[in-house]
Amino acid sequence: MILLTEHQVVEMNEHGERDYPYECCGLLIGRFLPDGRKEVVEIFPISNAREEEAKRNRFLIRPEELLAGERAARQKSLDVIGFYHSHPDDAAVPSKYDLEHAWPIYSYIVVSIREGSARDIRSWEMEADRSQFNPEEMLKG
Repeated sequence: MILLTEHQVVEMNEHGERDYPYECCGLLIGRFLPDGRKEVVEIFPISNAREEEAKRNRFLIRPEELLAGERAARQKSLDVIGFYHSHPDDAAVPSKYDLEHAWPIYSYIVVSIREGSARDIRSWEMEADRSQFNPEEMLKG
């Protein structure tokens, strides 16, 4: 389960709408709680570094931007607990490409943006053996 605020959901939706028709991306900064849940404290938007023609269905986070996010988290005694990205004109379901490039333990939030408007948002966790994503319950507070 991942805990986040309604404002954080709005932030991710708005980021996806701004970057449409391209994919947006960013980090989820927060805490891994002792009971196995994750708590999002802040959203850390990142620019999609993919080349222009690939931005419609792929995102890329530059290593220096990931490091900047990790540093920002550490300064607040927090961690990167996951990632978010949008799927322009597609479902809020991870793709095969997403599965091939994901890491276990993190949450992966996907925002569906259709015709420029956010329509759905879902969170996913990868199986430990990296075979598939499973839906992750999102608790909004």
